[in-house]
Amino acid sequence: MNKFVFQPVSQVSDAVNDQPVKRFWHILVVDDDQAVHDVTHLILADLEVLGRKIQLHSAYSAAQAKSLLESEIPFAMTFVDVVMESDDAGLQLVTWIREVLKNISIRIILRTGQAGLAPEEQVISQYDINDYKAKTEFTATKMITSVYAGIRGYRDIKTILKSQNAFQRLITSSTNVLKVTHLADFATAALNNLLTLMKLESSAVYIVRQETDFYDDCQETYLACTGRFGETPQSLDSIPANVNDKIQQAFANKENKFNQEHFIGFYQASAEASSVLYIEFDYAPTHFKRSLMEMYATNIALTLESLVQQQQTHKSQRELLYIVGDAIEARSKETGLHVKRVSLMCELLAISLGLSHSFVQALKVAAPLHDIGKVAIPDNILHKQGTLNPGEWELMKSHAAVGGTLLEKSNLPVARLGSRLARYHHENWDGSGYPEGLSNTNIPIEARIMAIIDVIDALGSNRSYKDAWSNEQILVYIEEQRGKKFDPFLVDKTIENFDVLMQIRQDYPD
Repeated sequence: MNKFVFQPVSQVSDAVNDQPVKRFWHILVVDDDQAVHDVTHLILADLEVLGRKIQLHSAYSAAQAKSLLESEIPFAMTFVDVVMESDDAGLQLVTWIREVLKNISIRIILRTGQAGLAPEEQVISQYDINDYKAKTEFTATKMITSVYAGIRGYRDIKTILKSQNAFQRLITSSTNVLKVTHLADFATAALNNLLTLMKLESSAVYIVRQETDFYDDCQETYLACTGRFGETPQSLDSIPANVNDKIQQAFANKENKFNQEHFIGFYQASAEASSVLYIEFDYAPTHFKRSLMEMYATNIALTLESLVQQQQTHKSQRELLYIVGDAIEARSKETGLHVKRVSLMCELLAISLGLSHSFVQALKVAAPLHDIGKVAIPDNILHKQGTLNPGEWELMKSHAAVGGTLLEKSNLPVARLGSRLARYHHENWDGSGYPEGLSNTNIPIEARIMAIIDVIDALGSNRSYKDAWSNEQILVYIEEQRGKKFDPFLVDKTIENFDVLMQIRQDYPD
């Protein structure tokens, strides 16, 4: 099991160069009595709470209050009179604030001069308020005390909500990124989400990975970048020298650094592999939430490492299968890049059919094994010049069933697909093929794809018994075999994509 260690930060700070900003605590006074507004302003005009002055706003009805509360003003508190345009206007306003406006952070203090119309015990139990005061007992000292308590409560609730929102952004960002399976797309998406999460849209970011194999050879990979450096990884040479020096120093020292210019995170995913995340700031961040960034980056780094390992495994499997396929073709003294071409051409044709991504990728991986059964065919038959006699031909045809049997022993989906591919790629649409004489859609789709692709590539290649056919001759033959050897619909798709198929042949010549 990989052990992931987030290394200690050499310079610890969650706020760099944080300059004071002139801000206020906004309090809304809702009352139809002008005298109440005047007294409230007189008492609170010079009050300062938690380093901020108070800014009062006046509303003389519930309707005016709603208009202000729907504005961009971040009200911390409101004093609400119970009786205004109606006997319960204040109570209805409280219900609207909590249930319609969905504002759970503002602190609400009810004030009334007619307590009999709204008994305190009943109001406190039925309405989501934070205090209830009779105007006759609401002295200057009690008003100031209630403001301190209300603003502190508002501050604490906003802190909790910010932490909750940040965590939700973290989960959303991680979830969105985890939906991406291609390594480069994943890394780029991870960086873009990181910038959004940390509100660092204009910054520049790199991810670089190092892996040391059992021969102590170190391989370094430039996984992704974003910000002003672009979003398409090119090569390690494209990293600015001064940035690369910092990244290499992080690999060497196995430590993190954070200052006004950049953040560098070192991630040790296993004994063999590690990554460095480099973030360059366009300006000194005022609120860089390092703890949140570390949570996200740790999650992404682990997932990224898992994806790298997965893709390395898939790449190794594909290369080994190509080697096996090449060995089979070499034994048949046929073209060396035949297996590579048919793999890519099968992928192209399968995509044009709208088949699922997982099926297309499995077909691409399994395609090199379509003739694996030829390992059981004697050399004198494989290499015979001229026509095979009936007995030899029957032995040659057995390679399809042999290949299917060899691969069906595995429970892996790719192997099962490869088994059907090997067994049935010589079946014909009209039922005249072998080994089972299947016809029409009884032939698996992967085998029908391989049947037409295998013939196209073979006809376009030089063999000991024939010269390569021209593209025009191949097209004529494919059309002639519509509904005979080949699925008519696949013939249409092949003709539709013929130029691209031929481009693959040009890109991978013998």
